[in-house]
Amino acid sequence: MDTSGYIQPSEAPAARLPLIGFIYVTYGEVLVDADGVPFLCQPGQILLIPQQSPFAIRFYRNAVGYTGGFAPYFLSDTKPLRFLSEPLHQGFWFDEGVFMGELFNMLENSFEKGDRVFLEKGLDLLLSRIKPAQEAAFPAAVSQFLELVFNSGHMPGTIAYYASEIGISENYLSRLVKKSTGRSVGAWIDIVRIQRAKRLLTETREPVIDIAAAVGIEDQSYFSRLFKKETGLTPSSFRKKMQG
Repeated sequence: MDTSGYIQPSEAPAARLPLIGFIYVTYGEVLVDADGVPFLCQPGQILLIPQQSPFAIRFYRNAVGYTGGFAPYFLSDTKPLRFLSEPLHQGFWFDEGVFMGELFNMLENSFEKGDRVFLEKGLDLLLSRIKPAQEAAFPAAVSQFLELVFNSGHMPGTIAYYASEIGISENYLSRLVKKSTGRSVGAWIDIVRIQRAKRLLTETREPVIDIAAAVGIEDQSYFSRLFKKETGLTPSSFRKKMQG
């Protein structure tokens, strides 16, 4: 997985795998909605997704790492992860995170070479480092906020709107979101606005001023500055690039 410089489509449909899926991040970050719960994967963190559980990538920024899946029969009946029934998110300390990254690299090379023996042993070693009891989910209010802000059926709202919908104060929501994700409520709102704007600039010929209003920004000049800050391109330049 390497999304450095990659332009993400703003709306990704949910998918299901006949395998246990995984995402391990070595650099950047990925926000994954798995089985209706948002998980923010940052460097040194892994997310396992059960078979047939719906998941979708909601956001990523310069994410580098490994993603794929494996059949449960690779694991013995004594391995609890063989019977994984809900997403599992775990982080590793620095040294162990480096080891996990190297192990993933070896697994990738073994897969390309068809070395099934090392794949089975390496996968067993990798999964032995994962402890189901260490699941690291967001506080309920943070999960609610991320679900609301990434809801494609609604225009991005204000901090006051989300705090009211969740039933907590603006200050408390701001502290929780910043502590849990490392990013402010306002920053997440801007991320969603830019994603929606990318889709509209790519798929329609609506004037930039109308697209700004459609994502909740009435000031076209501010919208253009924010868009260039996030993408490195003005809205018009981005549209030219995407529409050829």
